[in-house]
Amino acid sequence: MRKLWLFLLTIFCSGCTTHSDVNGERLKSLPYHYSQFDMALAWEIKQAGMETVVEGVAKNLRYAFMEGIEIWVAAVDAAGQTRARNVCFVIPRQVKQDGIFPFSVKLPVPVEPGMLLKFTYKYNGSDGGDGGVNWMQSFEWTVP
Repeated sequence: MRKLWLFLLTIFCSGCTTHSDVNGERLKSLPYHYSQFDMALAWEIKQAGMETVVEGVAKNLRYAFMEGIEIWVAAVDAAGQTRARNVCFVIPRQVKQDGIFPFSVKLPVPVEPGMLLKFTYKYNGSDGGDGGVNWMQSFEWTVP
C-alpha cells in the first residue's frame, strides 16, 4: 500500500510540474508579447470561422499574489470603431508571484491585419497584510 501511495504521489506532483513547465514554455514561445513592471503576457491569434480567439499565458511579475484577474480584449477597426469586446476571468482566483496562468478571450468577429486589439488587465495585487491595490493597465497591439 505504501508503494502505491508513493507512486501516486509522484505522478500527481510531476503532473503539476509539467503543467507549470508547459505555461512557462508557452510564455517564451508564443508569437506576440507584452511586458510591464507587473505582468508579462504572450499570446497567439486563432481564427475560427467568423470568430477570433486570443489565447495565451500571463505571468505575475510584481506582487506576492494577485487576485481577481481579468483580461479584456477589444477589436477596433480602421475607422476607430470597437467591433467586439470580451473578457476572461482568470482561474485560479489567486496567482502567486512568478505564477504563470493561461487565458483565452473569444471575440465574435474575425480580426484583419491592421486592426487594433486593445488589451486591458485588472487585478488586486498584494504583498500581504496591506489590503492590496486595485490596478488596471491597458495597451494596444496592431494585428500583423
